[in-house]
This record gives sequence, structure tokens and C-alpha cells, in this order.
Amino acid sequence: MTPHPSPTALPAHAPPLILLGAGGHAKVVSALARAAGRRLAGVCDPSLAAAGVREWRGLPVLGDDSALTRFAPDDHELALGIGTVPGSRLRAERFRALTALGYRFPALIHPSALVDESAVVADGAQLMAGVIVQPDVRIGRNTILNTGATIDHDGDIGEHVHIAPGAVLCGGVRVGDESFVGASATLLPLVKLGRGCLVAAGSTLARDLPDGACHAPHRRTDATSASNAPSLD
Repeated sequence: MTPHPSPTALPAHAPPLILLGAGGHAKVVSALARAAGRRLAGVCDPSLAAAGVREWRGLPVLGDDSALTRFAPDDHELALGIGTVPGSRLRAERFRALTALGYRFPALIHPSALVDESAVVADGAQLMAGVIVQPDVRIGRNTILNTGATIDHDGDIGEHVHIAPGAVLCGGVRVGDESFVGASATLLPLVKLGRGCLVAAGSTLARDLPDGACHAPHRRTDATSASNAPSLD
């Protein structure tokens, strides 16, 4: 990750955004972009295009992802409306592929988010309404800090991470790339998560997790556990 300061104002002559995806997360991202003062040129979504839908939430449907070939990377920026669920790499894969083609994903920060001026927010990060980011925090590329999430001082959040609504990360917490922290989870001070970790919704974590580990203390292991497993998003 190449760090750069947290954006505090909309760049002059910011290019229009093209939204990728039209699911639930895309609804939130479209609202985020508008709240941040960004103009949306339209949405690309394979399902809408296949169904012949021409407009989605007031935006023109440009087509499926191949429609991007009509828009030069110098003239348009992209916003990923693809969310993340544990184990899915689609969001990360789309970000990497389109970045390699020269497209840019700007960081989007809701005006109600409180982001300290010393924080570093990388390209593609999405900070939703009510987020709090304290001093000397680093937020990696393409990471989602969802509604009301809190990152305390000296936190280091990797790339392609999803911090779900209401999660609390105490001071000095480190989160490895492609990890998922569930809604209202709490990570105690100085906890370190490896790459691809999962912390279940509503849980409290007081120990480090190695790469690929799952912290879901209330999950049952018998055949009936599926219906009683904690929500992870």
C-alpha cells in the first residue's frame, strides 16, 4: 500500500464515477458517493443489463462490465458496489483487475465520518456514515469501514478488508488483508489478525489470530449448528 493523507476535500474537477454492481452494498455506495459530492455517471451490472433494465435508482444502466471499454480511465473513476462476505474474493479481484487496466478507485468518505487528519486512507477505501477513525490509523486499499465502525488510535487495517457495521477496534489493532470483522464485534487493544481472518458478529476478541483463522466462539459444531450460527455480516 502506498500511503497518502486522508482526503479532506473534493478535488477540483473530480471526474464522474461509474458504479460497479447494483446490490445492497451498491445502494449504500451510491448514497455515499452523492453525500461526498461525487457525480455518478451510471452503473454497470450484468444482471440489470441482461434484464434490459435502463435505469437503477436514478442512474442510467450503462451495460455489463464490458461497457467500461467505452470510458477512458483518464475521464472516469470507479466505485465498487460489490460488497464482501466471508470467503468471497470477488471484490478484491475486480479491484485488482481494473486497477491493472489503469482505472482509479478514489477513497470515498461520508461527510458524517470523523477521520483524524493524521489518518491515512488508501485508494478505493469506503468509509460509511458514522465511522470514526482516530489518530495515526492506516486504512488499506479497497477496504470497507461500514456504518458506525470505530477504529481507535494506531490501528493498521490491511487491503480488501471489511469492518462491518458497529464493529469496534481498540487502540493498536492490526487487521491483515482480506479479513472480515463482523457487525458489533470488538477487538481489544493490540490484537493482531493475520491474512484472511474472520471474526464473528457480536464477539469479543482478546488474542491474536493466525492467517485464515476464524473466531466464532458461540458457533456449535453439531449437525444442527447451521441455523444457529452467528451472523457474520
